[in-house]
Amino acid sequence: MTEAWQESFKKSLKSIEQVNQFFGTNLPELPYEILIPPSLAKRIKENGLDSVLAKQFLPSAEEVMSSQEIGLKDPIGDQNFAKQGQLIHRYKNRALFLPTTICPVICRYCFRKNELSEKDEIFKANFEKTKSYLNNHQEIEEIIFSGGDPLMLSNSKIEFFLEEFSKIPHLRYIRFHTKAPVSLPNRVDQGLLKILERFTHHFETLSLGIHINHSEEIDEQVESSLLKLRDIQRLQLLSQTVLLKNVNDCPHILENLFKDINKLGVRPYYLHHPDKVRGGMHFQVDIPVGRKIFASLRSNLPGWMIPQYVLDIPQGHGKTPIYNPEQIEFKGFLMDLNQDMIKL
Repeated sequence: MTEAWQESFKKSLKSIEQVNQFFGTNLPELPYEILIPPSLAKRIKENGLDSVLAKQFLPSAEEVMSSQEIGLKDPIGDQNFAKQGQLIHRYKNRALFLPTTICPVICRYCFRKNELSEKDEIFKANFEKTKSYLNNHQEIEEIIFSGGDPLMLSNSKIEFFLEEFSKIPHLRYIRFHTKAPVSLPNRVDQGLLKILERFTHHFETLSLGIHINHSEEIDEQVESSLLKLRDIQRLQLLSQTVLLKNVNDCPHILENLFKDINKLGVRPYYLHHPDKVRGGMHFQVDIPVGRKIFASLRSNLPGWMIPQYVLDIPQGHGKTPIYNPEQIEFKGFLMDLNQDMIKL
C-alpha cells in the first residue's frame, strides 16, 4: 500500500545535520531553510552529489557566496503588486493567490527563497479580504494558485478555495503552479484527482503548471502521478522550466525534457530565464547563451512543443519574451536592478 503523502512529507530532511548524516557531507550551517522529501533524497543519493538533482535541491556553500551584496530579495517585484488577502495583482486579467508558504521541496534557486524563509507579509492569510478584492475587480478572469506550493494544502482546503472561487462569476480560469507531482508524487492521491476532475466542470479551464527542469526528475512514481493527472479529460497540464547554469543550460537536455513530458501529456509552457535572487546567483545564465539555446530548440522541436522563453523584469514589470530570432546578440533594453535602464 502506498504511503500517504503527509507521512512521507513528515520524514523529509529539514536540517543541515540531517542532510550531513544522510549524504555523508560536511556542510556548514546555511542561512536558508532546507527541505528534501525522502523519495527525492534517496534518488539524489543514488545519482550522486554531482548530479543535477543534487545541484537543484541540496544546500550549498555557494548560496552564501551568491547572497553577499548581489541579487535581490524580491527579484520579480512581488511587493510592488501585493494586495491584502494573499493576492498579487500584476497583470490586468489575472492574479496570483498565495495560500501557503509550504513547499514539498525547497529548491535552491527559488525566486521566493528570501520571502518564504522570512514568512513575508504577502502570505498573511485573510480570505475574506481576498474575496472582497476579487469581487471589486471584475477584470480578473484567472486565479493562479502559487506560494509555496498550493498542492501542499489539504484536499479539503483546496476544495474549499475552489468552491469559493466558483461562486465569483467573472473567474473563468484556475491555474495551479506546483512541483508536488514531481518532488512528492504520492501527493497526487485519489482525493485530489476527484476534486480536480469535479472542478474542471466549474471553470472554463482548469490547469496545472508543473515545475520540472530535467528528465532526471522523472522516475516511475513521477511518471505514474503525471499519467493519473493526464487521465482527467478536461484538465490542462502545462510545464514550467527554469534555465539553470550547470543543470539544464544545454539544448539537448531541454529538448529531451520537453519530449519526455510531452509523452506524459504535459505541454511545455514557460522556459524562465533565472531570476536574480539573493542566494541563487550561482545559477545565472547569460542572456545571449539562453537565446542560442532557445534558437536550437526552435530548430529541433515542433512549434507546439516549444515553450515561451521569458524573463521576469525586476521591480515587478512582468514576464517579457527575450528571444530575438533576427539577432541573437540583440542589444535591447531591460530594467536594471539598481539603474533605470541597462543593455542586455
